[in-house]
Amino acid sequence: MAGPLTGVRVLEFAGSAPTAFVGTVLSGLGADVVRVDRAPGEAAGPDAPRPAENPLSRGRRSVAVDLKSPEGVEQALSLVEHADILVEGFRPGVADRLGIGPEAAHARNPRLVYGRVSGWGQQGEWAGRAAHDLAVLALTGALDVDPATADPVLPPTAYLSSFAGGANAHVQGLLAALHERERSGRGQVVDTALADGAALISTLIHQWREVPGNHTVTDAPHYSLYRAADGRHLAVAAIEPRLYRNLLEQLGLTDAGALAEDGGLPDRSDPAAWPALRELIAARFATRDREHWVKVFDAVDAGVTPVLTAAEAAAHHQLAARGAFVGVGDSATLQPAPPSRFDRTPAEAPGRAPLPGEHTEEVLAEWRG
Repeated sequence: MAGPLTGVRVLEFAGSAPTAFVGTVLSGLGADVVRVDRAPGEAAGPDAPRPAENPLSRGRRSVAVDLKSPEGVEQALSLVEHADILVEGFRPGVADRLGIGPEAAHARNPRLVYGRVSGWGQQGEWAGRAAHDLAVLALTGALDVDPATADPVLPPTAYLSSFAGGANAHVQGLLAALHERERSGRGQVVDTALADGAALISTLIHQWREVPGNHTVTDAPHYSLYRAADGRHLAVAAIEPRLYRNLLEQLGLTDAGALAEDGGLPDRSDPAAWPALRELIAARFATRDREHWVKVFDAVDAGVTPVLTAAEAAAHHQLAARGAFVGVGDSATLQPAPPSRFDRTPAEAPGRAPLPGEHTEEVLAEWRG
């Protein structure tokens, strides 16, 4: 075992993607994460990802428990007695009805940090509703209308509210409660909603909405994507004056006589000039393929990066130097590595994902023994 959370036992009740992400993060920090899966007859079907290829299942062991039976509930509670953290992502009220809610859990283990992560939280008229990422982002202001285009901002492809907002915020809450337990000797319930996390990570967006001509939530030409001659794209995030000057130099846009009929470069501080400036920058990027621009900007700090595929990202020299992607189990597919590096307690490489119920006897004997 290795990692700063070595010795911390986490009981993860399978069910939701944010809950699984929490388990993956805690496992990456060294915790002993045991996932409670459904009984074998209710296991995932043949179309489920093979274990080693599922990054949301890696690095933990699995026990199979029938929570619809009194025997299964008792089995789960016997594991609760020896856990430091419990994480469940059921809809509000479900865990209590099953007999594994906070009251039942704390009766067996008063020191338990009981984590519940849900879409809309435990209160409010929508508490029991489904909460997919797009719906949460829309409601919390993260997709507010872009003032330059009068259209909503396009949602990101990553599950921003589910993972970056809700699940990561939940991990912070769990670790804070674990730290507080050292003083009080008591556990507590940590309740995190995806909507809470999405609202929090949108803080800067809410602030910048009030700033005319801001750089990153409008159609600013110096903070955008551009298509190269081969149809592939580059991202431009040249906010600082130094980066912007470097961008213009490498694109050959510093020769005023070659810029426009009037011999001037549109002023980027004036949003009214942005369409003309965008057109100039787009025209330059369209003259060469992406790899040409990759070589140009790899040596110059201008806030320009290629838009890479997942396979290309794993091979990029910066991410490779960082070890940002790792192999898991026997799979040849690389997965994102745990992000934090610890100089005294480095975590081990993630282990492969378990088959549902693969470690039932092993975990029951180890945790209860």
